[in-house]
Amino acid sequence: MTELPNVHVRAEVLAQALPHMQRYDQEIVVIKYGGHAMGDRAAAEDFAEDIVLLEQSGLKPIVVHGGGPQIGKMLDRLGIQSEFRGGLRVTDEATVEVVEMVLAGLINKQIVGWISAEGGRAVGLCGKDGNMVRAKRAMKTVVDPESHVEQTVDLGLVGEPDHVERGVLDAVLKAELIPVLAPVAYGADGQTYNVNADTFAGAIAGALRAKRLLLLTDVPGVLDKDKKLIPELTVEDCRRLIADGTITGGMIPKIETCMYALERGVEAVVILDGKVNHAVLLELFTDYGAGTLIRRG
Repeated sequence: MTELPNVHVRAEVLAQALPHMQRYDQEIVVIKYGGHAMGDRAAAEDFAEDIVLLEQSGLKPIVVHGGGPQIGKMLDRLGIQSEFRGGLRVTDEATVEVVEMVLAGLINKQIVGWISAEGGRAVGLCGKDGNMVRAKRAMKTVVDPESHVEQTVDLGLVGEPDHVERGVLDAVLKAELIPVLAPVAYGADGQTYNVNADTFAGAIAGALRAKRLLLLTDVPGVLDKDKKLIPELTVEDCRRLIADGTITGGMIPKIETCMYALERGVEAVVILDGKVNHAVLLELFTDYGAGTLIRRG
């Protein structure tokens, strides 16, 4: 008898999830997975459960993953010294080989394995497969701390998406498989490029006009100047908060990715905390949400 109240609560939660499931039925949701959640086995298994539940509920999830810390550890293990310019790692020929090995090999297949262990059917791919993503060399700008002058920095084989060919992903989704994508791509010059996972996910979401793009991070979402979560923003709000210094540092490129995806037809983007248990389910299947929702306006 003591279990009945808890059972009733669970049934009520499932019933409340129904309209959300109906809203996303047969819709594409792109989820960028990385940060703290990726390095914790229990959190990774929770994430895999979420992805399988989404697929079983009629959604079409696409996972894009990063792996910066794992790349750094492998470079150290192999004794490959990294050069930094403006505080950013330069990707040379030796480094990009390790990047591809860790992202498209080790991490990609780990995530596929976690999803498979939860009863899902996932397939691991990278931007090279089927010429899915064509990249171009990315040029970054940094502000010199002494002169405060903005400088252009060449980071070597760091790329940004130039074109997405959606045919491969359409075929995978039609086969009711879950694509797990590593952000590595060819350039027009045949060179391999390391692409930022947020940027890669934004390009995929934009090309497929996804219903949602979820960026899992290590923070609750976008914070105001008092460090309180901002639950919802428009693109215009984002531009204003960048201009007045509320949005700074590493959050700026995330917001730029959000705006890029929205401009290309994604309905809404959410920046949420990957450390929260089942954050993806909370965001998509409840009224509460789990981060900052950004819309066009």
